[in-house]
Amino acid sequence: MSSFAQGHLGDLNRNKQEFSRFPTKTGRRSLSRSISQSSTDSYSSAASYTDSSDDETSPREKTQLNSKGTGDFCVKNIKQAEFGRREIEIAEQDMSALISLRKRAQGEKPLAGAKIVGCTHITAQTAVLIETLVALGAQCRWTACNIYSTQNEVAAALSEIGVAVFAWKGESEDDFWWCIDKCVNMEGWQPNMILDDGGDLTHWVYKKYPNVFKKIRGIVEESVTGVHRLYQLSKAGKLCVPAMNVNDSVTKQKFDNLYCCRESILDGLKRTTDVMFGGKQVVVCGYGEVGKGCTAALKAMGSIVYVTEIDPICALQAWVCAGAFRLVFPSGLLGNKSVVTRDQLDRMKNGSIVCNMGHSNTEIDVASLRTPELTWERVRSQVDHVIWPDGKRVILLAEGRLLNLSCSTVPTFVLSITATTQALALIELYNAPEGRYKQDVYLLPKKMDEYVASLHLPTFDAHLTELSEEQAKYLGLNKNGPFKPNYYRYKCPSHIPFKGHPNGSVMHPPQPQNELSMATSSKAFNDIKFIHFTNIFM
Repeated sequence: MSSFAQGHLGDLNRNKQEFSRFPTKTGRRSLSRSISQSSTDSYSSAASYTDSSDDETSPREKTQLNSKGTGDFCVKNIKQAEFGRREIEIAEQDMSALISLRKRAQGEKPLAGAKIVGCTHITAQTAVLIETLVALGAQCRWTACNIYSTQNEVAAALSEIGVAVFAWKGESEDDFWWCIDKCVNMEGWQPNMILDDGGDLTHWVYKKYPNVFKKIRGIVEESVTGVHRLYQLSKAGKLCVPAMNVNDSVTKQKFDNLYCCRESILDGLKRTTDVMFGGKQVVVCGYGEVGKGCTAALKAMGSIVYVTEIDPICALQAWVCAGAFRLVFPSGLLGNKSVVTRDQLDRMKNGSIVCNMGHSNTEIDVASLRTPELTWERVRSQVDHVIWPDGKRVILLAEGRLLNLSCSTVPTFVLSITATTQALALIELYNAPEGRYKQDVYLLPKKMDEYVASLHLPTFDAHLTELSEEQAKYLGLNKNGPFKPNYYRYKCPSHIPFKGHPNGSVMHPPQPQNELSMATSSKAFNDIKFIHFTNIFM
């Protein structure tokens, strides 16, 4: 594998600390994989004023009260609430669409009576979503889907206004599951809606509290991993509540997955390694939405980019449509597990950088690196040297978990799009008349996708052209939308065909009058032979 010429390692080495391969102290963060394979991945932020190492006392051992005298929360330091409020106010400036939705709907309180338990990344942007849900009438209890994702000061700010938050940056595996349980298992309070990122919360409620799970009115899931789990439950006939797959909505796929990663990949690599991209040889595993964004950014910075793919259509896009990225097909890169194997890590050159831009924590075989013959050295937060017996060093970022929010941040505007999509999905499921949604997994209706986009257009002072009655009739459209059929791919191919044809081929699903629902079947998901995750190593 191509070496990453690293001119700044001397500066990094002066700050390095010994990093134990195996935990020996009580409360030390576990180095084992999550039993769910997604509890320690996904979005995370490096922009926290209060690093988890500032105070070694576990928040579980503290007794804290907010200014109202309540203590139904567990965060790092409630005294950091003022700093968190400033972070939230900054985020609000670039989330005008979500704020607009809040103002439009708060009079009607469409979520009055909703008791939402959430497991997402607790950042300033997520806080704007949570406060929007509260303004629309919901009661919320929240935890983090990633042990590195929480901005401690933001968690404090939410706890200060009465949101029950159980999360802090640098949780152990045991802490992670304890926090989820504290959100769900509250005397006198039972959730009726779930907002999840990764499926851990849904999995926990399904396994530990089956009676509660049966009474949930709807689940909203935003990640590939979580959506996969929902389809598995549906296929097995065990999904007893309707669920909304927002991961495959157009606004999520195109903006969060593609455009967000196009910007944040460079940020994460720069903050952790101070590397210059020009002339470096980079291998990107997977050319889905995330891969498209990452390769575009790296190529624009002057890197020589190689792409690995199993899908011939994506491979052709990489070669023909995206500017002739070089295609390579090493063995062992199929699927979403062990995308980068120990054998490949052994063959990498000294100074190579390895990181993950996929949601799960299984793409890079980090467990195989925790062996006695290899030495781990902590360089700085989320940066480790893995040293081979011959002295070769590989730089591993975020211990193989999602790079951009473990090591940097992502654009607030993009998260506004995702958060608005999540809010609308919750409103739709909670207010849908009986019978609209069955016990299955649904995609966000196209009309809602277009509404999310329209809310964000005023940010750029953009104005839509309106069809005339004659034009709308000619195209067979309602002049107010939706403007594209459900199978329209917005340039990039969709990975999930809609239900309709027995062989799973894409067909326009029926749309009953006055009903926005649009379902995908378990059979359709089962026809997918691959799921793309993007890993990058240089």
